[in-house]
Amino acid sequence: MIDLKNKLILVTGSGTGVGSGIATTFAKCGADIVVHYNSSKNEAEKTKEIITSLGRRCKLIKSNLKIVEECRNTVDEAATFLGGLDALVNNAGLTTPKDINDIDEDHFNDIFFLNFRSYFFCAQQAIKHLTKRGEKLSEFKKKYNWAGGSIVNISSVHGKLGYPGHSVYASTKGAINSFTKQLSVELISKHIRVNAIAPGTIEVPSYFEKDPSYNREFGNSMVPWGRVGLPEEVGYLAAYLVSDLSEFMTGEIIHIDGGLTSAMNLNTDKKN
Repeated sequence: MIDLKNKLILVTGSGTGVGSGIATTFAKCGADIVVHYNSSKNEAEKTKEIITSLGRRCKLIKSNLKIVEECRNTVDEAATFLGGLDALVNNAGLTTPKDINDIDEDHFNDIFFLNFRSYFFCAQQAIKHLTKRGEKLSEFKKKYNWAGGSIVNISSVHGKLGYPGHSVYASTKGAINSFTKQLSVELISKHIRVNAIAPGTIEVPSYFEKDPSYNREFGNSMVPWGRVGLPEEVGYLAAYLVSDLSEFMTGEIIHIDGGLTSAMNLNTDKKN
């Protein structure tokens, strides 16, 4: 396990799915966690139970990150409970596929406000807490070489690949990728790393809820590697990015997709 002992971390959208996988993996590595959620209260409570059963501190925060003030309050409340902030994982997101001709202003804003705007303002609010944490650690441990704070943005393969009905969703992921690069440059002087993880087909409960006909066999058939990914696998990669081991890495978008973005989607049975 990667050592995250005594790390103080906020993970947005971590009541269920990929976010829950990230939060629980962090706890297994020794971190104290704030689990943010909006509508998944029951799932968030289960996530908290797992974290506390591992002997780690955990707090649930319910908020609507489509509202800028709630982004700021969530980060501040998390830092207050934890006693500081070593890392922020921006994971909250919404996927609602729709044909481009059917998209209205409300639909567009609904997805963009949560999927991208919340990342921006949560990151903005976290900067001061991440900086203070470094100053506090350096003061507490004289000559301590602080590895730096960390912001991890959860993107998607949709930021690179096209798929029907995802014009708005994919645009938010492209924005996240660009934001990650830009923010990493702006925060180098503050010794804060900014990276993004772009998952491919990661099997989460919503797969089964949205499509009752979905099954693991079908999911596996969609991935070149031959199987779907799991939330905890994204968690392991995120754990590396918030750990001291990744001090030299910033401004990167890392795909974890079983080869999806590398494979050409060609019909090899087609005759020339």
